[in-house]
Amino acid sequence: MAKNYFYTITLLVFLFSLSVSAQENKQQPRTQETASIEGLSLYPNPVSNGKVYISTKNDLDKEIIIFDVLGKKVLQTTISSRELNVSNLSSGVYIIKINEREASATRKLIIR
Repeated sequence: MAKNYFYTITLLVFLFSLSVSAQENKQQPRTQETASIEGLSLYPNPVSNGKVYISTKNDLDKEIIIFDVLGKKVLQTTISSRELNVSNLSSGVYIIKINEREASATRKLIIR
């Protein structure tokens, strides 16, 4: 009878060690890292005249995506100059994502 307990306990310890080692081997998902935009300047913020100016060191074409605070995309465009017209957006707080080649940046944008 003591032999049965020994085998049962040994089996449980073995199974427990397998499950622990399986959990340790799981890899965390890799997050995609992107470079930040060098020399990024976003002004004026808060915006009161319906135009925001976005400048960078390289001043290349930029893809602009603006989200409301609930995460809904409210504007997506590409600009080749520094000026972005946001006059069609209502007053509030937004998140602006700027992509320039492989670089990306996210900022808070306030519209009055």
